[in-house]
Amino acid sequence: MTAPAGAPPPDDPVLSEALAWYAHARAVFSGGNEVQLLRGGDALFPAMIESIGHATHEVWLATYIYGDDVAAQAVSAALVAAARRGVRVRVVVDGFGSLHALAALRERLEPAGVALAVFRPTQRWWNWLQPGQLRRLHQKLCVVDGQVGFVGGINVLDDRHDLNHGWGDTPRLDYAVRVRGAVVGPVEQTARAMWTRAAFGRDWRDEVRQIARSSQPMARARRLLRRLRIAVRRGSPGGFGAGALQPVRVAFVVRDNLSQRRSIERSYIDALRRAQQRIDIVSAYFYPGFEFRRALLAAARRGVRVRLLLQGKADYRFAALAAQALYDELLAHGVAVFEYTPAFLHAKVALVDQRWATVGSSNIDPLSLLVNLEANVIVDDRGFAATLSRELDRDFAVSREITAPVPVAGWRRWLRRGFVAWVARLYLRAAGAGGRY
Repeated sequence: MTAPAGAPPPDDPVLSEALAWYAHARAVFSGGNEVQLLRGGDALFPAMIESIGHATHEVWLATYIYGDDVAAQAVSAALVAAARRGVRVRVVVDGFGSLHALAALRERLEPAGVALAVFRPTQRWWNWLQPGQLRRLHQKLCVVDGQVGFVGGINVLDDRHDLNHGWGDTPRLDYAVRVRGAVVGPVEQTARAMWTRAAFGRDWRDEVRQIARSSQPMARARRLLRRLRIAVRRGSPGGFGAGALQPVRVAFVVRDNLSQRRSIERSYIDALRRAQQRIDIVSAYFYPGFEFRRALLAAARRGVRVRLLLQGKADYRFAALAAQALYDELLAHGVAVFEYTPAFLHAKVALVDQRWATVGSSNIDPLSLLVNLEANVIVDDRGFAATLSRELDRDFAVSREITAPVPVAGWRRWLRRGFVAWVARLYLRAAGAGGRY
């Protein structure tokens, strides 16, 4: 891979240290970060626009859906203004999620000098014949000047606008975070990788993968791998209380199709297994695999209060059917299931006990955990957990608790669950996703 002009060589020790987080299979925490919880686009977009307005060097933005409503246009205006004053602005959108707005985006952004890249375009029917087209860019990231980052589940789209169901009066439920500190580095590297892969077909992660797979790597590659491993030991991988890092301890975790295939799922399962008092999970689409379900049910059996907040207004009927197929099992083991009814639910957050929390783009379903490219932050901090707890209590309070599933004859219930499992396996096979789920 040819390094960009001005970039350090691949065996540079600083580069090795910076990429250490990606060389580990589990979350690597950094300390001394600042994290702010943002509820919905009404909080996220003004914060993003303010940061972009102060940008002096570069802006990276990656998203699944980039709309063309007033909220999205306001973000676009900030990006255009930054580019016109000489800031390097790079935007990557998913070719399927943003298909409806691509023409408008190009017209708005490119004349001002914003470099727009499309991840796996789908404008032509033959695009779908290319390998990996079902693996979509589902991350929602923004980084400004390498100093401030935004990570979450919120697309660049008005909270009251649903592409399939039109406009509503109540904003959908969604969350993001604004971060400062060392954790911004991995966020920027990931956004850069997504843009570079969409624009040129390769990024720095390919080199990391080649090193890991090579039995006789070149001397430069051996030095890089050695430094990566040393850097990881200096960091703080793993769950609760690891290392003596200053608060706020934050890890950035991704799911990709290279070295981080199940990092987000592992992080969840590790937290569930360690839970002692409470587990709150909010997920738009919920159909976890066997290990995840086993860890969740085991927590409930040992007395942990487990609450799930799922969609009460379904945007995709099959996704709702998949979650409902699990209600019998969940309720029988003492898991409390709630459905959010005031509006569409799009959030992907979780809280375990008084300090572990995650916010990001990953749902708890096969698409997010095995197929799509996802990104979450994990925060190990009592103050942040308390803030998220207050918001989640507010969300559960306005939701409907499911005390018993909709009555379905026994054979129909098992037929429905079997059908959902069959469709999931079929989709995973079509997407080329391997491994047990």
